[in-house]
Amino acid sequence: MKGAKADKGKKADAKLSVKKKAAEKPKPVKRGKAAKDPNKPKRPPSAFFVFMEEFRKTFKEKNPNNKSVSVVGKAGGDKWKTLSEAEKAPYVAKANKLKSEYNNKMNAYNKKQSEPRKKAADDDEEESDKSKSEVNDDDDEEEDEEEEDDD
Repeated sequence: MKGAKADKGKKADAKLSVKKKAAEKPKPVKRGKAAKDPNKPKRPPSAFFVFMEEFRKTFKEKNPNNKSVSVVGKAGGDKWKTLSEAEKAPYVAKANKLKSEYNNKMNAYNKKQSEPRKKAADDDEEESDKSKSEVNDDDDEEEDEEEEDDD
C-alpha cells in the first residue's frame, strides 16, 4: 500500500513536469519600432483634418466654456457628414495641394537618403578593378614567394 501511494505521487509529479515544459516554450523575440528619422517630412492631413482646423476655431468662438476635445471632435464629424460635395470641395482641394507638396518633399528626401549609398558604392568600384578574391590571391602568392626566399 505504501508503494502504491508513492507511485501516485510520482505520476502527479510527471504530469506537473510536462505542464512546466509546455509553459517554458521560448517566446518570440519582440522587435521594437525602428527609430524615426526627424528629417523625414510629415504626412499631409486629409480633407477632413483640413476642415477640422477651421471648425475648431469657429467652435471655440461659439462655445468658449467647452474644455472637452471629444465634444469638438464629435461636433466636427457630424458637421462634416452633413456637408455636400460642393461644400467639401475647398477642403479637398487644399488637401490635394498639401499632398502634392508632401510628395515633392518625399522625393527630395528619398534622393538624399540614396545618395550616400551610391557614393559608397562608387568609392568601392574606384578603389580597384580586381575583385576581393583576386586581391587576396595576389597577397597569398607574394607571401609564398617571401617564404621561399627566406629558405
